[in-house]
Amino acid sequence: MGSPGLNNRNNGKRLGITEPISLGGPTEDDVNKTRELEKYLRDAGLYESQEEAVSREEVLGRLDQTVKIWVKTISRAKGLNEQLVHEANAKIFTFGSYRLGVHGPGTDIDTLCVGPRHATREEDFFGELHRMLMEMPEVTDMHPVPDAHVPVMKFKFLGVSIDLLYAKLSLWVIPEDLDISQDSILQNADEQTVRSLNGCRVTDQILRLVPNIQNFRTTLRCMRFWAKRRGVYSNVSGFLGGINWALLVARICQLYPNALPNMLVSRFFRVYTQWRWPNPVMLCSIEEGSLGLQVWDPRRNPKDRYHLMPIITPAYPCMNSSYNVSSSTLRIMSEEFQRGSEICEAMEASKADWDTLFEPYAFFEAYKNYLQIEITAENADDLRKWKGWVESRLRQLTLKIERHTYQMLQCHPHPGDFSDKSRPFHCCYFMGLQRKQGVPVNEGEQFDIRITVEEFKHNVNMYASWKPGMEIHVCHVKRRNIPNFVFPGGIRPSRPSKVTWKSSSSELKVSGHAQDNSCEGKAVSNGVDEGRKRKQVDDNVDNLRSAKCLPVEPPSVGGHAQENSCEGKEVSNGVDDGRNRKQVDDNVESNPRSAKRLATEPPSAGEVHEGSPVSTVSSCSIKGENMDTHSQADGFARCNPPNLVPSAVADTSSKEAESLAIEKIMSGPYVAHQAFPEELDELEDDFEYRNQVKDSRGNMKGSPIESSTANAAEAVPVPSSNGAGSSGGLYSNGSLEELEPTELAAPLLNVTPAPVVQQKPLIRFSFTSLAKATGKS
Repeated sequence: MGSPGLNNRNNGKRLGITEPISLGGPTEDDVNKTRELEKYLRDAGLYESQEEAVSREEVLGRLDQTVKIWVKTISRAKGLNEQLVHEANAKIFTFGSYRLGVHGPGTDIDTLCVGPRHATREEDFFGELHRMLMEMPEVTDMHPVPDAHVPVMKFKFLGVSIDLLYAKLSLWVIPEDLDISQDSILQNADEQTVRSLNGCRVTDQILRLVPNIQNFRTTLRCMRFWAKRRGVYSNVSGFLGGINWALLVARICQLYPNALPNMLVSRFFRVYTQWRWPNPVMLCSIEEGSLGLQVWDPRRNPKDRYHLMPIITPAYPCMNSSYNVSSSTLRIMSEEFQRGSEICEAMEASKADWDTLFEPYAFFEAYKNYLQIEITAENADDLRKWKGWVESRLRQLTLKIERHTYQMLQCHPHPGDFSDKSRPFHCCYFMGLQRKQGVPVNEGEQFDIRITVEEFKHNVNMYASWKPGMEIHVCHVKRRNIPNFVFPGGIRPSRPSKVTWKSSSSELKVSGHAQDNSCEGKAVSNGVDEGRKRKQVDDNVDNLRSAKCLPVEPPSVGGHAQENSCEGKEVSNGVDDGRNRKQVDDNVESNPRSAKRLATEPPSAGEVHEGSPVSTVSSCSIKGENMDTHSQADGFARCNPPNLVPSAVADTSSKEAESLAIEKIMSGPYVAHQAFPEELDELEDDFEYRNQVKDSRGNMKGSPIESSTANAAEAVPVPSSNGAGSSGGLYSNGSLEELEPTELAAPLLNVTPAPVVQQKPLIRFSFTSLAKATGKS
């Protein structure tokens, strides 16, 4: 069933659309810390037992036998001759986390059944095969979803959760050695088959495009675990899902092909902290193909120009796997990347550990104001369907609130759901609310989102399969009124004694704001470098081109500049404005290398690139490692002799070289989009959306927004502070392993937002006013 090749090293060929940033191998410290990381992941329970692994293999074998019997049964029923019945075949493939080798205990297995041309999806797959499976005592919890964007049957086989898709090929006979990675497999395939095949084809291509599969797997396990702990693992909520994280990690593996997971994790945060979205992340060049299927291409497809965080799949037809990301979720993920980068810096200095990196995000301590979206149904089956629909629409609420408040009220959706065990068939979702940071707050300034919420509820209640008992209520709650059932054991934790990253380090601050001028140790900021600091680096780069290696002071990284009185190492993230970029380029042009010129590999005509291919330069021995920097603005590659480079100089030099190399990767022709791009994708005309959903009940239900208290209607101020605390974590009662959701269109609201005037915008709810705004700590 297509098991992955563990020893795929691609014959030493370059992987990716650019040269690597570094070819340096691991140090002894990398080896030791990688062992620590692997032990940490095992202790966290991320690896299944040998018994469970054997059980999964048995289940897949049984399932494969079942579909082979099924296809012969329907072939005979359709009147095919005995020769064709004898040759009739179907085959099971796996994809997702199981195929990538990063699944954990109890996770489901994403599977694909590939059948011949005469085995239909509606009648045979969701008909006969469904009936056969239901008759098997080993199969339980069967839930067919034939009308999904990617039709799927969900069930348990001997207790193992299975998601089974179907692909009908144009072949009369499915060979046992079928290679679905060939583009010809898509010939004459319907859209649902193309989408169903995409998961397997993308997964297989990822494994072919990474230099070391085992290092990729360990790093991906780490990043998936981190993303779930920090609350940014959920495609449907507008964050990133499993395939997105796999593609991001695979790109880092390409850029650092000889690195071990310890270094790959650190470089993951370093690279994506500096990444200038919407520059796309791609593992290979986008191929046009010969079948006429639409591929991601912002030059030709206007809709593609407005994707905020493009992460492109490597299999034809190449698509953006992260179209669900909004400006709000991108901001949250960027902050988390910055935090991870700073902690990895501290870990290198033995000032932090893996516990610090994986500390759960204290969602219910992070804000003072929340929206609670509560849904109920009459029975478990109705609740399951109602949940799936509501979850697919929640992202629209985030987009609408931010749009109607002109981006001044920011939403942070929690990626999980919560259930009150004392109430049957009940589920809750939460969103944190805060005023946009860095904007002056006028006394008494408020927002009114009642109309926005009513429109959201109206659209949700247009569910075509709505049944009596399917209800949705939206209310505002303050932090102190968050229901206890969201916490483990239903017990609200007291203020924690455990110190957090933010409070445990006096040298490193992670609040995202300007630091105290008297700070000591490593000064780390998180924004755009100032021109004068870039000029200092340029001068040092020029000096490094002489015979001696001189100390270099890299610029600070960060959204809020550090004062020069901060002592210690300042780290650059290479995110410069155009003016600073021009200064770097001018210095490179005016100081050409004396030994070797940079050879720039031009992009192929007609291809969409992640960025212009990075130039290859001679390598420099830094701390005994081979550092291939590949950057035109790099002045560190000709340090000689290597044994004269002080360790501090080597460390800062390599980081600056990496920053410049990452900048070069992103210097391609991709043009940034306009503001509020998600509106074009997500908030389309009402009629386009409403044509897709039938109102089987006539009149839409709707009621004023619910209140968490009994007070009369009041204008409610939303504080500018998010009241970030250090306790709690991401508590969820469900798995976040999901298939790629439908790219749902949402209506452009007919209600015109109030014009921008000097009046204070209001957020009117029927509940008690919130506390007075306070500054963010």
